[in-house]
Amino acid sequence: MKTLKDVACGQTVQVKRLTGEGPVKRRIMDMGITKGIPVSVRKVAPLGDPVEITVRGYELSLRKEDAETIEVE
Repeated sequence: MKTLKDVACGQTVQVKRLTGEGPVKRRIMDMGITKGIPVSVRKVAPLGDPVEITVRGYELSLRKEDAETIEVE
C-alpha cells in the first residue's frame, strides 16, 4: 500500500482511496482530494512535514499524518 506520504517530489499520482475516519476524511474530501483525482507532490519539508501538493489546480499543504491516510497509485 503506497500513500501520499511515500511519493517523491515532482511525481504525480492518482488517488486510489481515503482510509481516514470521520471528520479527518471529510476535511480531506472537502479540500478536493477524492478517488481518481491526480495529485502532484511539489515540495516536502526537510523533516517530511508538511507535504505541499497541487490538486485540481490549486496548492495545499498537508500534515504527514493526513498524507498517510491517502492511498495512491
